[in-house]
Amino acid sequence: MTASFSITMGPGGKWSAYIGKGKSVTLTAAGDSANVSALLYHAAYPSERYNMPDSLKAQHTAFYTAGHVLMSDQGRVLASIIEDTAGWHDPLGGYTTRKGTDGKYGPTSYQQERNAWLRSGEENLTVELYRHNLTPRDLSAPVNFFSKVVCELDGTMRYVPQPTDGRSVTLRTEMDVLLVVSNTPHPLNPSAVYPRAAVEIRITDAAPMTEDDMCVNHCGENRRAFENTWNAYALMKGAN
Repeated sequence: MTASFSITMGPGGKWSAYIGKGKSVTLTAAGDSANVSALLYHAAYPSERYNMPDSLKAQHTAFYTAGHVLMSDQGRVLASIIEDTAGWHDPLGGYTTRKGTDGKYGPTSYQQERNAWLRSGEENLTVELYRHNLTPRDLSAPVNFFSKVVCELDGTMRYVPQPTDGRSVTLRTEMDVLLVVSNTPHPLNPSAVYPRAAVEIRITDAAPMTEDDMCVNHCGENRRAFENTWNAYALMKGAN
């Protein structure tokens, strides 16, 4: 992929694709209460995937914004967050389930409502994983883009509404990745109304990295993860 590509996920929508190294992936919300649950895998070897505990521990954070990176369980950088107008993205809250969705918004089914039925994150992510020869065993903690969850000192997680209409976040792929996303509510969102915000995904070539790159220089742990990534790709390069 070298030209610009875009797709819009409606409420309850899902999408997945293999995306090459060095791409810019921008998610833009067209409404408030948006939430995109996202999983990332190494495209060639999906047993290597986004690791929430390592990413948070290495960067001394409980949320993501510009300057942070999404690390794999091999200590490499799958993607960096290079731009962000939302300001806070939740890595802790998980995804919605069928039981939770029915309990909060009322039972629905495809057989009765057809495409208007209310989907859950778990179902959407599972369907997209199957498209790439993965299974529910490959589900893990997602990044919930556009959602803000504050962790209190006693460990309580508190959902905090924040404006998302028109807000965007841009990832730069540092490896060839499989991106799996679901436009479904955050499980801690207390509203009894299923969110209706569409989210556009736009993919272009990323600008070349510079010496003062904020993601590389965010902390020493980030630089080491980038070095691990650069070394891995250097070993795979041919002579020409």
